[in-house]
Amino acid sequence: MARRRKQIRLDHLEIEAVAAEGKSVARHDGQVVFVKGAVPGDVVDVQVTKKRKAFMEGSPVVFHQYSDLRVDPVCDYFGTCGGCKWQHLNYPSQLEYKQQQVEDSLQRIAKVELAGMSPIIGSQKKLRYRNKLEFTFSNKKWLTKEQISTEEEIQRNGLGFHIPGLFDKVVDVDTCHLMEEPTNAIKNEIRAYALRNGLTFFDIRDQHGLLRNLMIRLTDHGDLMVLLQFFEPDMEAIDGLMAHVQNAFPEITSLLYVINQKKNDTIFDQEVIVYHGEDHIVETMGDLRFKIGPKSFYQTNSAQAKLLYDKTIEFAGLTGDELVYDLYTGTGTIANYCAHSAKKVIGIEYVEDAIKDAFVNSEVNGITNTDFFAGDMKDVLNDSFVREHGTPHVIITDPPRAGMHEDVVDMILKLAPQKVVYVSCNPATQARDIALMDASYRVERIQPVDMFPHTHHVENIVLLIKK
Repeated sequence: MARRRKQIRLDHLEIEAVAAEGKSVARHDGQVVFVKGAVPGDVVDVQVTKKRKAFMEGSPVVFHQYSDLRVDPVCDYFGTCGGCKWQHLNYPSQLEYKQQQVEDSLQRIAKVELAGMSPIIGSQKKLRYRNKLEFTFSNKKWLTKEQISTEEEIQRNGLGFHIPGLFDKVVDVDTCHLMEEPTNAIKNEIRAYALRNGLTFFDIRDQHGLLRNLMIRLTDHGDLMVLLQFFEPDMEAIDGLMAHVQNAFPEITSLLYVINQKKNDTIFDQEVIVYHGEDHIVETMGDLRFKIGPKSFYQTNSAQAKLLYDKTIEFAGLTGDELVYDLYTGTGTIANYCAHSAKKVIGIEYVEDAIKDAFVNSEVNGITNTDFFAGDMKDVLNDSFVREHGTPHVIITDPPRAGMHEDVVDMILKLAPQKVVYVSCNPATQARDIALMDASYRVERIQPVDMFPHTHHVENIVLLIKK
């Protein structure tokens, strides 16, 4: 018989600061305790859920004192849904801790002096700032303790967001405050139609069910994309649902679907079928228009993206004579945005469909001094590529959260441009890469930007100057 592990409860801990992944920090007998659902200034009793030699993790079970930094969350699903983990923390404090996160990463990992650091740029919109949301269908929706305790039979089909740490459970969401309407109306009507008509929701463990995923994208001027992802190729059921969505929401400008029978729900290698309207939507930024397809990356906070790119161009300090390499260019947003200030801009991106959009984006904006290439960055950016296209004066790089591959960092050092503008959504991997470049480059300027209010995520721009 297995011996039950003794439960540990820590009483009257004062929360001191915030930590990674939206957790907060307290100390017990000198040991760090990471606490979910608390903010600095709270005094709590904590039930320990994980104990390691160097730290413990837990959740508050009793609040003895509430922090002055607390605010009431606007969302009914706060604490259950995996997003918006800082909704209970006032926005000025969120910005303060995000700035601290950037400072800590650059000082601890890259050993950078912070003289060139500017205050974080906050988001004007704190809610409904996103232009894209993805919802998951599941036949195992999350049940509350109250629902579990009732003797009533509860239907388990849900459409919403994954529960943190539980890949097969979703919290069934009626209203998400992160995106403007008709996002919730579309989501709720699709779920209602599916329940009325007995459509099956996906079982991720056993890999069966019709409905798998829903993506909605919305531009500032009203273009609306809806993409439904199906697992089973039941064309009668698919056509019935798609026709209903089209009739119920005639404002949809791009209605798409995918039949994806892979183990995962990524669609980069899947055929996207246009059911109605266009195969893309169009977003504007400044004087430029950008084509966004279902597979395209585009910053999900449009207003903050413009501020981010304006600051990026400012850091690059282009005069019109430079050859610029834009690494991880996506749909060519930065490349096209800075093309008017450079002699030529070359963008490189892994996703081939995004590169196709980048070419279109240059064409529709009358930009003729850009060129784009698809492929793995470490494979494309090599000596022969540079011999053919020229040595860059400035490199702008905006990699995914994992940062740059060491081969890419080595190639940048070999090319030795006068300036590198490093845009990152992960200050830790950004700092790691900057540390690898320390012998050749110094940090001149640093600008954090808050793209995602109520989360611990922060974007950061660093200007590196050749020593």
